Amino acid sequence: MAKDQKTQILFVCMGNICRSPLAECVFLAESISRGVESEFEIDSAGTGGWHEGQDPDARMRDAAHAKGIKLSGSARQVRPEDFSRFEHIVCMDQQNRDALLSMGAPSSKISLLLEYDNSVTEQEVPDPYYGGEEGFHHVIDLVSSACQQLLDHLTKKREKR
Repeated sequence: MAKDQKTQILFVCMGNICRSPLAECVFLAESISRGVESEFEIDSAGTGGWHEGQDPDARMRDAAHAKGIKLSGSARQVRPEDFSRFEHIVCMDQQNRDALLSMGAPSSKISLLLEYDNSVTEQEVPDPYYGGEEGFHHVIDLVSSACQQLLDHLTKKREKR
């Protein structure tokens, strides 16, 4: 890939209403704050289609808003063409990574978001959907830190091209 081509990133969780839209919006905001947003194409999707077309979960929007994060987007399900379109497919947990592999995604493109954050001991971003408010805040902290480090990693990788 040429240096002037955008790096394509797809964030993936189960329903695309909590974790992956959060990661998409956090990564975008961080790339804007660093002035590198034009270098990336960012999207999010879910391995399931239950929430197709819906806004992000209201509890996640409220928790994000409380931390100064604007959460937007509309849920969609992962499509087979995503596997060729995106250079990086970043999953929130192993269950969704496994689902993508069973759908035919190339393992070389898939990673777990928290692999990029060596400041945490957790390996997966937990799904806050069935928990309380505290779970949403914890997920925001994990995703925010990991997205900053993912952006560091990808920016350095782009500079080497």
